Amino acid sequence: MTIFKDKNPKILLVGDLMIDHYLWGNCERISPEAPVAIVDIEKESSVLGGAGNVANNLYALGAEVDILSVIGDDKNANKLKKMLKKINININNLIVEKNRKTSRKNRIIASNQHIIRYDKESKENISKDAELKLIEIFKSKIEFYDIVILSDYGKGLLTENLTQSLISVGNEANIKVLVDPKGFEYEKYKNAYLLTPNKKEAINATNIQIEDKISLEKAIRKLKKDYNLNISLVTLSEDGIAIYDENLRIKPTVAKEVYDVTGAGDTVIASIAFALACGYDIDKAVEFSNLSAGVVVGKIGSATATLNEIIAYESSINKSNSYSHIKTIEEIKKLSIELKNIGKRIVFTNGCFDILHIGHIKYLEEAKSYGDVLILGLNSDNSVRRLKGDSRPINSEDDRAYILASLEAVDYVVKFSDDTPYELIKSIAPHILVKGGDYKGKDVIGQDIADELRLVTFIDGKSTTKTIEKIKNK
Repeated sequence: MTIFKDKNPKILLVGDLMIDHYLWGNCERISPEAPVAIVDIEKESSVLGGAGNVANNLYALGAEVDILSVIGDDKNANKLKKMLKKINININNLIVEKNRKTSRKNRIIASNQHIIRYDKESKENISKDAELKLIEIFKSKIEFYDIVILSDYGKGLLTENLTQSLISVGNEANIKVLVDPKGFEYEKYKNAYLLTPNKKEAINATNIQIEDKISLEKAIRKLKKDYNLNISLVTLSEDGIAIYDENLRIKPTVAKEVYDVTGAGDTVIASIAFALACGYDIDKAVEFSNLSAGVVVGKIGSATATLNEIIAYESSINKSNSYSHIKTIEEIKKLSIELKNIGKRIVFTNGCFDILHIGHIKYLEEAKSYGDVLILGLNSDNSVRRLKGDSRPINSEDDRAYILASLEAVDYVVKFSDDTPYELIKSIAPHILVKGGDYKGKDVIGQDIADELRLVTFIDGKSTTKTIEKIKNK
């Protein structure tokens, strides 16, 4: 994930916007009036759905997003605009059509089970006037974006004329246009950079029953040829994603647990677009999207995956490198907020860790046992020199950081240059602060910030200073 550090690609999204509304509760009995569940509603929530969920996924990844769409002149439209504003999305490019219903999908969830869904929406094609306005806006803005996504939910926005016009303008500007398709008529997607149909959609579009790798290759090649795509993709649910440009390869899924596949397709198109805009090739982009989807399907409802969640998930399945666990102070500040929001207990400790030995390892393992996530503040080279003299450190801060980040007990490493880690601790506000047992009875920097202070006894005879002396005496 290191390629994404400090990346904020500009992405233009055109698609059907909607609200996903959830009623959450418990079910303990069946209605005496009919054989249906009685759900005792405990809470309700609303999130962006359709193309809005794509936007939410892009925002979570760190992209700058603009949206082109058509909405109604109703209460749901007003709520939708407020929801978009919350994630810093410009709503000035939303065309309002009178008498059009802004889409809202209502779901009832009982004991984490999806019971029923009921919708309120318009499905007829948008007006010719709205089409012309969207094309005009698109033409005036296309040069400012790194990539374009068309998110088709079949609600009447992406008509054949509009879709073909947008793809044509994108191609003329040499901007990739990615499409998440809907329905049976794929002619309107012709000349797009790529499509992301699922297996069922690919079968319907090609009339080829996909049963094995041979039939899959036949179908995916037909999609590429018939619709003049640069790259042909087919998402295969738990089997991963198939890619075809000059040859077929299948990137396997990496989901550990699946609770809800709602919006997984939105995550796939968003993360592929994000990765391509950041410079990934298609294979790496699809691998990244599989990681993103693995995070999302482990959540209930339309969900998103942040880069930090993806990095943590990648680490949990042994696919990340140590460098991805080294954070800047700004990154760790943001990450700490995310971790607390999902109920993780943060442990913090700090030190020079110049020449790593068993005493360090035991210390860090015990520190990690006090919470869920261990963040280690590492003194920079200049900081170590001020503390221990010009002969130290033996190992550079980059070397020390990488070695520490590779340890199972350490989740994140942050380098700091001050004499004390007080400002860093203030940024993280950990639940637990850990120091060595030699601090017993002494004031510890940062203990006024953390909820709790824990002291860990060092192993006798194990220290960097003694190790250096031993080397010098040989």
